[in-house]
Parts: sequence; C-alpha cells; structure tokens
Amino acid sequence: MFSHIMIGANDIEKSKKFYDAVLGALGHKPGVIDEMGRCFYFADGNIFALTKPINGEVACHGNGCTFGFAAASAEQADAWHAAGLDNGGTECEDPPGVREGAGRKLYLAYLLDPSGNKVCALKAVS
Repeated sequence: MFSHIMIGANDIEKSKKFYDAVLGALGHKPGVIDEMGRCFYFADGNIFALTKPINGEVACHGNGCTFGFAAASAEQADAWHAAGLDNGGTECEDPPGVREGAGRKLYLAYLLDPSGNKVCALKAVS
C-alpha cells in the first residue's frame, strides 16, 4: 500500500543517530544520507526517510500521528525502546508492555524522536 514514509526532522544528524540506534535494534542497517542531506533507510522494499522541510519551515510532529516499526519479539521492542532513550528519544505513553483492544493483544513500546514525532515498536502477541 505504501511506497515510503518521510518525516520532517530539524537536525538530520541528531535524528539519524536516533533512528540508526532504534532501527539497528530491529536488525536494520544505518541510514544513508543523499546529496540533498536527506536520510534514507531501506528494508525489504520499504523506505523510511528523514528530511528538513522543503519549504524552509521548522519540522513539527503530526498530532495524532504514530509511525510503527515491526519487532520480532517483546525483547526486541524493549531493546528498541532502550536504544531510543540512549540516543535522544523521550518517553511517551505507558511503559513498554502488552495492550489489548479490538480483540487483539499487542506488545507496544512508544517514544518521541528528537523532532517530536511519535514512533513505536510493535509485536503481535498470541
């Protein structure tokens, strides 16, 4: 359904450090900076990217938006969360753990990235 997700970042290097750590905890390679200063992460035909806003305005988070990353296990989601806190992320929501809703159980870990974007690691629980 999606070709890519690109989010705004005010400090690409600071955001790259955060995403290299959290995505690295999920087994992904570090981001690649292009000639325009944008940072790209490639995995299994998916693209996640960071950019300074083209209009020159300050990047800001989308209130109500969350970008989720698949975790292979609850332990991997916990490692993602710890890596994020160690690399410029801040806590938000409840601590990592199982949440139930719509007849499903999900293990979720939430953070705010250095630009205030809400991100999470998710693993479905049987």
